[in-house]
Amino acid sequence: MAKQEIIHGPRGLFDAVLFDRDNTLIREVPRIDDPDLVVPMPGVRAALDLLRGAGLRVGVVCDQPAVGFGYTTRAQAEAVNERIERLLGPFDTWQMCCHTPADGCGCRKPAPGLITAAARDLGVPAHRCVMIGDIGPDLQAAAAAGATGLLVPTGQTCVAEIASAPHRAPSLIGAAEWILDRRHVVRPGPTPGATGNILAVCPDSASDVLLAGPALRALAAHARSVSLLTGAHGAGVARLLPGVTRLLEWRTPGGGRSAVDSLVDAVQCWQLDEAVVFTAAGQSPLPTALLLRRAGIGRISAISDEHPGDLLDVAHRVPGDLPDPLRALSLAAAAGHALPAGDDARLRTTLATGGGRGRRVVVHPGAGAPARGLPRKWAVEAVRTLVHAGHEVVVTGAPGDEELTAEVAGDLAGDLGGRTDLAGLARLLAGSACLVTGNTAPAHLASAVGTPVVSVFAPTVPYARRGPYAIPHVRLGDPHAPCRGTGIVVCELPGHPCLGEVDTAAVLAAVNLLTRG
Repeated sequence: MAKQEIIHGPRGLFDAVLFDRDNTLIREVPRIDDPDLVVPMPGVRAALDLLRGAGLRVGVVCDQPAVGFGYTTRAQAEAVNERIERLLGPFDTWQMCCHTPADGCGCRKPAPGLITAAARDLGVPAHRCVMIGDIGPDLQAAAAAGATGLLVPTGQTCVAEIASAPHRAPSLIGAAEWILDRRHVVRPGPTPGATGNILAVCPDSASDVLLAGPALRALAAHARSVSLLTGAHGAGVARLLPGVTRLLEWRTPGGGRSAVDSLVDAVQCWQLDEAVVFTAAGQSPLPTALLLRRAGIGRISAISDEHPGDLLDVAHRVPGDLPDPLRALSLAAAAGHALPAGDDARLRTTLATGGGRGRRVVVHPGAGAPARGLPRKWAVEAVRTLVHAGHEVVVTGAPGDEELTAEVAGDLAGDLGGRTDLAGLARLLAGSACLVTGNTAPAHLASAVGTPVVSVFAPTVPYARRGPYAIPHVRLGDPHAPCRGTGIVVCELPGHPCLGEVDTAAVLAAVNLLTRG
């Protein structure tokens, strides 16, 4: 196998850090037009020195509507910016929106224009940027650009914004340390000896297999073959992922020893050199590791907070707020298998999906766990709102969802319920403007083909881990609902309030935000 250049861990997860200006870099002064009024926020220079010293690019993205309203001039705003640079050191890019809210521009936050412009100016992908701000629109703009948002609260930050932020730090120094800590998340561990055939084990979930995609590519960069062991749900999507050489579909036995024995026999026949066990957060890899030891596999790696004894050769630990694709990628790296240079670590499929993105909006109301799908009556109204606003809408669903999709589509939208397999759905999404769905595998499939997502997300699992990954998106739904973090499968509350109380006008606004231009 040809030797490949490997990405080293200290490069970290980010290439650039973007800052809001007022109440993040400097104390806010309404309609500031005098450079002498500039006062840096506590700890900002030290935080910037840490980030610059680590080789990260830094930039500013800020709204200055006072210019658009005529309270100050652009020259005065730029004089303030020059004063900031004299006090805090040079920034690699400045992006400033001088429009008013009534202008309807694509740059004023929460629109993503400033962040995408900054990423373009710096020559880095948006998903390799982290945006630091003090209010919700800063983080919403980051999400809409596909970047990571990091909240540093101040006295101007609403309690709801603090609670709903996927990532937050108590101070600017804390934010810099949070970012620098991520340099070590995907640090390559010792490379194993002669690596020939690797077994990857994934939970029986289409979402989990999709989210493990970058890690599977990392394994494939070092091995003659990557065999994937998963269940029936995961097997369907595994066939769409690059790096998987062969597939073993296994259903967890209900009791008898024969199913376990047959699994051990199958694994032994594959003559595997090592195994990497990918688990969802909260799952123990140790029962699987025990079976793999019984099958004779000599080197086993997994994420585990338990004491594994002799069951694991690499017992890895990761931060709890790490997105699941990076969680899996971190494990692969710890096992000695980092991504090759040039791989952007995003989700990906093997499908040819060229031809350009159309204007169609896809609505996928169903979900394997009903608590994570779109409430039926709400989805009907959302489709009506989108169609009446001039959007072309298609409703999709898995086999068995035909009655649901027929009701949601009505006589206004196209109904493809039960008519697309995973490959067909991926191609449909690749040619669409965006997807509206809950916390479902199609949301991750959309991420894999580069389609923006309006994520109507039930907070039963953490959004930081399971939200759309490295793709422009908007989150809707109540992040503070009583079901937060419970992992429930079926919502027992009438009307599914964490999702059903979202104003469908917010869906239209989210679709318009993501499809602008």
